[in-house]
Amino acid sequence: MGMGMDEGVDDGSRTDQVLAEVGPRLRRIRKERGATLAGLSEATGISVSTLSRLESGLRKPSLELLLPIARAHEVPLDELVGVPPVRDPRVRAQPIVRGGRTHWPLTRQPGGLQAYKVLEPQRKLEPDPRTHEGYEWLYVMSGRLRLVLADHDVVLGPGEAAEFDTRVPHWFGSTGEGPVEFLSLFGPQGERMHVRARPTRS
Repeated sequence: MGMGMDEGVDDGSRTDQVLAEVGPRLRRIRKERGATLAGLSEATGISVSTLSRLESGLRKPSLELLLPIARAHEVPLDELVGVPPVRDPRVRAQPIVRGGRTHWPLTRQPGGLQAYKVLEPQRKLEPDPRTHEGYEWLYVMSGRLRLVLADHDVVLGPGEAAEFDTRVPHWFGSTGEGPVEFLSLFGPQGERMHVRARPTRS
């Protein structure tokens, strides 16, 4: 029942381009500061050969290498990497209709945690619990949502939330009383949400 739909464009080529530009940028910043490879090696503990390969693009940059270089040059890490400008943060999601239920994706990066606003119409459905890998969190904004989870059969009202491991047999949908609007966050196995339906009592 989890959604996990991949939306968005593969940014692999853009990432490769950014990484390819790191080497020349490292060399330029080092020369602007009048530093030698030997001096930078002494300041960072990174060998001269590794630094040279980084600058020539033969060694892929990593955080373990870039952080000490940024500290040595006293520049922010994003200056070494050349982070592209922040894009428009608004998600202009096209609704997806699946099985009579409408989903609006609220995240656009494929993989990882996925968030959706969901509209479930008023209808009478027989629960059909399923299992799959993942972890899900539901939050009801309006209406009432029926959730069947293993031996539990509960109804969530506005402002109520539930979270569960999707390897447990589960189903959620209309109570038959009216439409329900809710938020669904779906993550990979082991990625629990940091929100709880109620405070934990000690």
